[in-house]
Amino acid sequence: MGRLDGKVAIVTGAAQGLGEALVKRIAEEGAKVVGVDLNEEKLKETMAKYGEHTLGLKLDVTDENGWQEIVDTTIETFGKVDVLVNNAAMMSNKGVLDLKPEEYMKVMQVNSLGTLLGIQKSIPKMQENGGGSIVNIASIGALKSGAADGGDAAYSASKGSVRALSKHVAHNFAKDNIRCNSVYPGGIMTDMLKKVFDESPDLWESNKAASPLPNHIADPVDIANGVVYLASDDAKAVTGTELIIDNGNMTH
Repeated sequence: MGRLDGKVAIVTGAAQGLGEALVKRIAEEGAKVVGVDLNEEKLKETMAKYGEHTLGLKLDVTDENGWQEIVDTTIETFGKVDVLVNNAAMMSNKGVLDLKPEEYMKVMQVNSLGTLLGIQKSIPKMQENGGGSIVNIASIGALKSGAADGGDAAYSASKGSVRALSKHVAHNFAKDNIRCNSVYPGGIMTDMLKKVFDESPDLWESNKAASPLPNHIADPVDIANGVVYLASDDAKAVTGTELIIDNGNMTH
């Protein structure tokens, strides 16, 4: 018996990397999964791997009308929405003095506004169901700087916004049995980051020093396992919490 049997989940940024790991683990635990992403071609390839009870739909998370269509299609296809995982994100890779206003706003729109819109469109359906679970993927860059945010001012600020929004939602919708929690990954060994480390051994050494547990960097499934817990009824008494998964980076 899966920990998410009978549940229906929406996962953003589902086409690859952490998003794919989230789809895989949530589906393995018995949920029906609607994965959304702007990269429609890659998304279809990914969702096809995880069974007939999954659906891939193209979405720009900054599009309010698009979000409404995603929620409506989820209801039409699977009957309800129990779980929302806001994972889609982007980076600017620029510090405060180099960051242009339009670059800052683009990151904030995807990472912060995109999270808000998903929450706004999902909560009414969760209220109709008598409850639900929202899990927002933040970052240790919301909690500290340095290597934690890679010097990316917009990314750090946007994830700080996700942190505050998660607390707000947790407090205001607890009465509806809607839980909202946030997850704070450190580095995650995606294919893209592996390539970076292969090309920059010094960066890997600095990451090892910053993250003392022996693996030194999380596998995407490590983050997905934390999300599964928060999405499941195992966490029925948990809301407003901040789950850090970072191989010990925050111990410094």
